[in-house]
Amino acid sequence: MFKTIKNAWALPEIRSKILFTLLVIVVYRFGSVLPVPFLDAEALRSLMETVNSSGSFLGYLNMLTGGAFGNATLFAMGVTPYINASIIIQLLTVAIPALEQMAKNGEEGRKKMATITRYVTVGLGLLQGTFYYLYLYNNSITLYNDGFSLVFSAIIIVLAFTAGTALMMWLGEMINQKGLGNGISVLLFAGIVARMPSMLYQLWAYFKMAVDDPSAAGKYFAFVPLFVVLFLAVIWVIIFMNDAERRIPIQYAKRVVGRRMYGGQSTNLGIKVAMSGVMPIIFASSILSIPSTIQFFLGSSVQSGFWAGFFNAFSSTGWLYSILYFILIVLFAYFYMAIQYNPREMANNLRDNNGAIPGIRPGKPTEDFINKILYRITLIGALFLAVIAIVPIIYGNVAGMASMSMGGTSIIIMVGVALETVKQLENQMLMRHYKGFLD
Repeated sequence: MFKTIKNAWALPEIRSKILFTLLVIVVYRFGSVLPVPFLDAEALRSLMETVNSSGSFLGYLNMLTGGAFGNATLFAMGVTPYINASIIIQLLTVAIPALEQMAKNGEEGRKKMATITRYVTVGLGLLQGTFYYLYLYNNSITLYNDGFSLVFSAIIIVLAFTAGTALMMWLGEMINQKGLGNGISVLLFAGIVARMPSMLYQLWAYFKMAVDDPSAAGKYFAFVPLFVVLFLAVIWVIIFMNDAERRIPIQYAKRVVGRRMYGGQSTNLGIKVAMSGVMPIIFASSILSIPSTIQFFLGSSVQSGFWAGFFNAFSSTGWLYSILYFILIVLFAYFYMAIQYNPREMANNLRDNNGAIPGIRPGKPTEDFINKILYRITLIGALFLAVIAIVPIIYGNVAGMASMSMGGTSIIIMVGVALETVKQLENQMLMRHYKGFLD
């Protein structure tokens, strides 16, 4: 990987893309520490220290935003509104024929879909910013809470959160156009990496707890090193599964065109096991953030009864959260497979190019065979993602390290985005026939 980056840096065009991406990340990190006005910073810090140690979804959201959520900064909403908007639009594309037709209208249709997604993102950012303000208000974090000053400060805070959402969306699109990698994924990666020192400090705090009080916390002598081993093992598994693929053999028939003979060669149709990347993880966690968003609105008024049990079940350490998390990851993996691959179109393309799968007749049998392979491969990839995502949650509950329970999700996102970005870098170098990379 480092050799690839070194060779890419020698190309002026790719170097400019790398520098532009780094510049956007710097702007993003600057916005992540720029606080919105009219908030009590000391009270907010005390509140988020409790939230981070509890391992709840709010702590997870704070990790994804690189600490921006916990500090109520300009980018506190992160990329969650954009991701939720993308989910909504993609689901509606399947349900509404007009949107489906728009998506099939080439580049023009994709531009219209992107415009609709932007409007929905701003709307969701406004809604989520309002909920976050109410959460801060109910926990006495806001400074002005009477008369006109209450209304004015509320409008300013909510608009600041919404503006930060729109700006993050624009930064992600700029990376897509002029930078390197998927913009939203790169911003997610930057936020998670920015929180890594805090996670390491928390891990050290658990270990120090075992040293200071061996009788009460001696278990951390075993659990902390085991967590490090598990962390490294998960990274290895992610890298291994990211390169794993199922290769379907393809044989092309010979044909004579004029005086020349074409075809007759054998090749493979590669289908990646982890074809959907990190998106099922991101989508599933975004959907499961809805109960926490409702809890923002209710604030501290829910202390007991049905709703208290409901929100506890949907916390990131709850049993219901883990079950739904597992199921949603699997469902979104199949959803992405259905979007990315069309077995009928693949079978027709093979037939039109005189290609066939050995032992399988062209047409409908080939379509059924490809479809069966896709479902099997997707199941393996979905189970891989789901297990990697929930194992740290289970480990955190068993070991009493709740604040580290969402580590699996962050590792998958971080490693997956890094591998995808490096692969895109390699592809751009190959397109330019860069000999230094092929040596």
